[in-house]
Amino acid sequence: MKTRRAELQADFEEKRIHFEEEILAQHKRFKMGLLTYMSSANWLSVVTAPIIYAVIFPMLLLDIAITVYQHICFRAYGIPRVVRGDYFVYDRSHLAYLNAIEKINCAYCSYGNGLMAYAREVVARTEQYWCPIKHARKVLVAHPYYNGFVDYGDAEGYQRELENLRAKLTAMGQSDSHK
Repeated sequence: MKTRRAELQADFEEKRIHFEEEILAQHKRFKMGLLTYMSSANWLSVVTAPIIYAVIFPMLLLDIAITVYQHICFRAYGIPRVVRGDYFVYDRSHLAYLNAIEKINCAYCSYGNGLMAYAREVVARTEQYWCPIKHARKVLVAHPYYNGFVDYGDAEGYQRELENLRAKLTAMGQSDSHK
């Protein structure tokens, strides 16, 4: 990653990225104007855009629901809350080669992927607290806590490990507060 950043002559200051003038000029040369962009757009993209963007409403509802859920339930059970802002990255708006529509598209995808990662972390912590048991079938992409769960069918291990796995969640919050 550092090598690629050096190749692009990019300077990452806090949340803003500054490119060297030569790279910035190159970015601007590759930027497609809105009229050209719209006139060259695939008709299927234009027709399906309203369907794609309509999904913003259920995403917003999920975002609100997950946030309210964790603020109430995680406090009740002593589970450390997930810092929502850690999961949303909106740095593509600094790219001079993207036009306004492309930047909006990138922000939409960044929000959707950030939301899914945020929701996954909240649900993963919930699963560790309430049902830290591996599945009988292979999980395609398991969250980071899954490998520490009790094996499927291990009733004794479940009874023995449940409080330990819950304590790990609480300890995770204590180590975060000492940073």
